[in-house]
Amino acid sequence: MFEKILFPTDFSEVSLHALKNCIPLLFKIGAKKLYLVHIVDITATDIEALELVKVDEEQLEKLAQELREKGIDVETTTKLGIPSIEIAEIAREKDVDLVVSPSKGENILRQMLLGSTASNLVRTTKKPVLLVRYEWKEEEGIKCMCECSKIFEKPLIALDFSKCSIKVMVAVKKFEEHVKEGILLHVVDYGKPEELEENTQKAKEQLEKYAKIVKFPVEKQVGFGVASQDIIGMSIAKKATLIVIGKKGRSILKDLLLGSTAERVVRDSKSPVLLVPCE
Repeated sequence: MFEKILFPTDFSEVSLHALKNCIPLLFKIGAKKLYLVHIVDITATDIEALELVKVDEEQLEKLAQELREKGIDVETTTKLGIPSIEIAEIAREKDVDLVVSPSKGENILRQMLLGSTASNLVRTTKKPVLLVRYEWKEEEGIKCMCECSKIFEKPLIALDFSKCSIKVMVAVKKFEEHVKEGILLHVVDYGKPEELEENTQKAKEQLEKYAKIVKFPVEKQVGFGVASQDIIGMSIAKKATLIVIGKKGRSILKDLLLGSTAERVVRDSKSPVLLVPCE
């Protein structure tokens, strides 16, 4: 299991909901240490920054104490800086296994274009990032789009057979004891039409090899067409609890302009997405 988890909070309603309702469930299934982090955005604050750090530090400690009363080992950090950069640095210093970040709203792409902390964090950190989708409805309030206690039970694992896929499988091994069954998916979105049958057969052979890496039973699927659409469509059809996908080291602007598979999956999926850095 991912034992050392970093959770950055901005004290927003969505963030607090995730901290109080989702994070404790991860500790029930094996997490051991929580690094609770708040960064006072140096580019956004218009009052005395050092005073704000002190106030936020007290608020963060109150949240930590609530979690400690539930038996969770919590270490807090409050700093002044650029959130995504500071969070990534703390993740590196503490050598965490996983960063958990809630994402909200109907248009994740817009958030990314506006430079949201979640998307910038995905770009800057060298640690796996679990994005958990939240939505807000007037009649229901905040709603998590998944059951956090079951998040690892049925992952759909997207593989492109590059070196990145090995790192994806290493990340999956971290939580394999909680997986009941998984789906290995490779999308053939390359080659000439006359090569489709051959490429499909090669993909099936590769999936057989990857299936041997994990201990849980897996269903092996080969898709065709647009990779992001196949990944999301298959996750819905197979009722996957999580999508696991590698994030290659390109600039966020290039990703957005070219529409990378990982970016499109993050943008369009309502399921949680575990992004594994492949740099």
